[in-house]
Amino acid sequence: MRRGPGREIVRDLLWKNIPLEPAAARVVDTPAFQRLRYVRQLGHAFLVYPGATHSRFEHALGVYHLARRALDGLEERGDLDGFAPDDALLIRLGALLHDVGHYPFSHALEEDGAASHETLAATHLRRPPLAAALAETGLDAPVERLDALIRGTSTHPLAGLISGSLDLDKIDYLKRDALMSGVPYGEIDVDRLLACLVVVDEGGRRSVGILEKGLTALESLLFAKYQMYRNVYWHHAVRSATAMFKRLVREATATRALDAEQLADATDDALVHDLVASDRTGLALALRERRLHKRALEIAAADLPEPVPPWVGADAARMARAEDALAARLGFGPGEVLVDFPHKAAMLGVDLAIVWREGWVDRLGHGGWPGRMDLPRLADDLAESARRLRVFTARPVTVRAADLFDVLSGDMPS
Repeated sequence: MRRGPGREIVRDLLWKNIPLEPAAARVVDTPAFQRLRYVRQLGHAFLVYPGATHSRFEHALGVYHLARRALDGLEERGDLDGFAPDDALLIRLGALLHDVGHYPFSHALEEDGAASHETLAATHLRRPPLAAALAETGLDAPVERLDALIRGTSTHPLAGLISGSLDLDKIDYLKRDALMSGVPYGEIDVDRLLACLVVVDEGGRRSVGILEKGLTALESLLFAKYQMYRNVYWHHAVRSATAMFKRLVREATATRALDAEQLADATDDALVHDLVASDRTGLALALRERRLHKRALEIAAADLPEPVPPWVGADAARMARAEDALAARLGFGPGEVLVDFPHKAAMLGVDLAIVWREGWVDRLGHGGWPGRMDLPRLADDLAESARRLRVFTARPVTVRAADLFDVLSGDMPS
């Protein structure tokens, strides 16, 4: 960071210069925000893509930068006329703090049933010195209003910039994750998207929408997100490492070798240190040395021989019992067989107001536009096509789908 007259300048690999206003600089200097330097953006993806060691810290700065650009564009268009003077500051700080509650190693712990990082953000917002830094901004009820923005429950007309179909978080992480992973999948027409943002009035309710001429750029965002999930976020080796990590933390907290309440404040390296020191499964050292479980079975969602029970991926304890039951059939020990079927609710969901060139407003929602464009249905199809049901094993072995589904459909003792 470089200090300028009355502001800080952050040199960023993706967006180059990011100026920080005084209120944002005070927030960045708090321990709650500095912790994000030590929380990797992509969890265990660095075990597959060595450059993917970037942090939630730089991502949060990038979203803040995009919020500044988006708000400047809306102001130039005249769409911010009538807003209170502090509305833009609230949105910029919401962008900066949207990931302040994040766990170590990305979303893995949330997949296993932990409270969402959006929910945890409120705890960080209320603690000093971050709470004091927010109080100094002069915003009215900053903690409560920022909490609502981050949770996606805010009724603020500009809340869609923080949580929505076209939020700025997606734009930054897709561009940044692709760049750091060294893959060509995250291409988005950012300038076009930002230039086409508008504030739309639908029957007296204002929200963030997009001009019709920005729809092609919106399509590019949807395809970029699909490709990143298919090739990076849900890469088989990344998912193997994620499954190992989840099982490892589950065992550590069950035996009280790890305090579950401290996970929300942990950093990646500190958590790894604690896990290696207390691990009885061997998974911690295997992860650190990149001795990952191998694919023994993989089935695309469209090719599943029967439906996967809804508790798979939602009930961590039951999942562990099913994994160990399958392991026993195969002659493996506990934790040596892991089942993975990732799911991201509304991964490519679209619910957005569109302003046509004639001036009338339409809403692109779940029903799509029959006969014209059905982006929502296309998004759902893409999201489902990215999913894979996988079994990972500590040693090479052949796993039959029939054995897996027999275990998943059986009643296992608690």
